[in-house]
Amino acid sequence: MNLLQQFSDKYTKDAPPQVNVGDTVRVHIRVKEGSRERIQVFEGTVIAKKHGGVEESFTVRRISYGVGVEKVFPLHAPTIEKVETVRKGKVRRAKLYYLRDRVGKAAKVKEDL
Repeated sequence: MNLLQQFSDKYTKDAPPQVNVGDTVRVHIRVKEGSRERIQVFEGTVIAKKHGGVEESFTVRRISYGVGVEKVFPLHAPTIEKVETVRKGKVRRAKLYYLRDRVGKAAKVKEDL
C-alpha cells in the first residue's frame, strides 16, 4: 500500500480545482500540435464527477452548433491548465445525465445564490 500511496502523492495536484456538479465551468486545456503548444478553452456544465484520488474525473457538457458535446477531464491531469467557475448551479442529483434528453431552456440548471 505504501507504493500506491507514493504514486498517488507524486501525481496529485497540490491545489486541485473545486468543481461541483451543476456548475458552469471554463476548462483551459494545453493542446500540443506538432512543435507548437496552445491553450484551448472548453466551457459547459459539469454533469458528473467520478472516482476519487488520482483517478478523479469530471464530465463537462455543452451544445456546439446544435450538437451536444461531452468531454471527460481527469482532475489531476498535467494538460489541464486551470478550471474557472463561471456560475454555481443548484442541483439535487449527483449525476445530471437527464440533461442529455433536454433541449433549450429545459436543459438549464438553476443558479445557486
